[in-house]
Amino acid sequence: MPFFRVLLSRPDARYASYASYARLAAILAVITLTLNGCAGLFGGDPLRVSVAGIEPVDGQGLEMRFNVKLRVQNPNESAVNFDGVSLALELNGKPFASGVSDQSGTVPRFGETVVNVPLTVPAFAAVRQAFAFAGVAQSGQIPYILRGKLAGGLIGTTRFVDQGTLSLPALGMALP
Repeated sequence: MPFFRVLLSRPDARYASYASYARLAAILAVITLTLNGCAGLFGGDPLRVSVAGIEPVDGQGLEMRFNVKLRVQNPNESAVNFDGVSLALELNGKPFASGVSDQSGTVPRFGETVVNVPLTVPAFAAVRQAFAFAGVAQSGQIPYILRGKLAGGLIGTTRFVDQGTLSLPALGMALP
């Protein structure tokens, strides 16, 4: 009995640290639930992103550069603000080009905007794809995946994916 009286009469450092861990866990739980609740409030349909145009620009050395115009459509009731864009393009299942832009703006509610992003094609990626195109030339179709994000802060970043096939133009040559 004296052991229990001593245990109950004086606080032990171990129990104080358990109490601080419990408080910290409770605070983290509240923060997590709050952020999940905010994410649910801002949730909606995903943005629709498509390539509106591609223009060649001057590259350096052996690299190729293009200005890609993305049409971003917002099918939601609230505007989407962004401050920066990042893109990565895969052709035929292999990384091909990437680019970033510090462009900022707003995609209005139930509206659309065009965003310009310069893409760089490294020389080795172009050579690798040239060899890969030889195998795809028969079908004339090249699968692509365009992944990107519109940066908007801690919880405002919006990611998107556009995929499909590119049709190679007919070469117009007859084989002998």
